[in-house]
Formats: sequence, structure tokens, C-alpha cells
Amino acid sequence: MKKLPLAIAILAMSASSAFSADLAARPYTKAPPMIAAIYDWSGFYIGINGGGGSAHTCWDLVGFGAEGCHNSTGGTVGGQVGYRWQSANWVFGLEGQGNWADFSGSNTTPIGGNPLGGGSIRTRIDAFGLITGQVGYAWNNVLIYAKGGAAVVSDKYDAIFAGAVVDTAKATRWGGTVGAGLEFGFAPNWSVGVEYDHIFLDSHDTALTAVPGGGAGGTIHVRQDVDMGLVRLNYRFGGPVIAKY
Repeated sequence: MKKLPLAIAILAMSASSAFSADLAARPYTKAPPMIAAIYDWSGFYIGINGGGGSAHTCWDLVGFGAEGCHNSTGGTVGGQVGYRWQSANWVFGLEGQGNWADFSGSNTTPIGGNPLGGGSIRTRIDAFGLITGQVGYAWNNVLIYAKGGAAVVSDKYDAIFAGAVVDTAKATRWGGTVGAGLEFGFAPNWSVGVEYDHIFLDSHDTALTAVPGGGAGGTIHVRQDVDMGLVRLNYRFGGPVIAKY
């Protein structure tokens, strides 16, 4: 009887060893590879923009002399449409932009568009457009870029005497533009950015038309440059990200 408990213990240990031997070894599972999300800037996009600007303009009344310079300042709002394609970290693009503007400024002049002198001159920009190419460098969803191309500006010129417009003219002027911007992709297909643009326009002659009962007309020689700062919001069509292992 004393040997019975010992025999039971030996049998239990043998059964446990056999059961453990029958168990399969725990499988080894390799951790999945890391996946980096890369923002893809390629595709067509459309957007809106807004900001402010200043146009530095100088007049000469041909045959009379210099009438002075002034800065026409104000706000602008508009839209843009374009296409970008990305190669590694480099981003290239083409864009068209059109804006309404309200830039206005004036200065007093000894000529003023009136033989009596003592008036003022005023320049207004009410619209502009840009057609540009872009080249940029992207760090995932952050893009910095430079741009350049052609620009067109809608100008209006007024000669004022005794508080009334006596001579006026309108002109559509073509020139060039350069600029730079920083853009951030904050959601799939959406990006927001800031941009600076400089428009340089060749000097040109424009004929003033006398207002009935007003001035004497004449021709003005105009020199003008425009600087602008814009905030832009774009929506891009196409896949926002790609997976890179």
C-alpha cells in the first residue's frame, strides 16, 4: 500500500511529459515592415486665393515732363487651375491664375493733366492674370517652389484737377512675373499655402482722353511694377498618398 502513491506520481509525470512532447512548437511571426506614407503632388488641381498688393507707378506727361510716382495698394481675390507631376522629390507644374483687384493710389503733380497744373494723377489696377511654370522640391506633404512666366494687368489712369477727373485712359499691359511659394498638404487632396509674386511691366505710352468739359488729353509714359502676397487653397484630383516600403 505504501508503494501505490509513488506509482501514481510516476504515472502522472510520464503522462505530462508525453503530452508536452505532442504539443507543436510556437510559430515565429515576423513583424510587418514599416510603411512610410508619401504625399503625391501629381495631378490636376483647382483653387482660390486672396491677399494684397502694391503697384509702384511713375508717370511722365510727354512734352511736359515728369508727373511723379505713387504706390497703388489694395486687396485681391481670384482663382487658379493647374497640373503638377512629381519625380522623386522634385515637382514640376503649369498654372493659370486670374484675379480681381482693387489697387489704387495717387500723387500730386505740377502738371496734373491740365495746363493750369496743380492737380493729381491716379492709377488703378482692377484685374490681372498669370500664366506660369513651376519647379519645386517636396518633403512628403510640404512643398516649396519657384514660378515664372507671363503676366497681364488691367490698368486705369486718371488725371484729376479741382477734385474732378479731367483726363482718363485704360490699358491692358503685358509683362513677366516671378514668384515663390510654400504649400502644405493638410488632408487628402487638400493643400494650403502662401505665395509671393512680382510682376514687372515694360514702360509704355498711353493716350489720355479728355473728359467733356475737362482736360486737354495728351500722352503719358508709364513705368510700373507690382508686388503681391497671397494665401492659396487648392483641391487636387487624384490619389493623395502612395505607400513606400
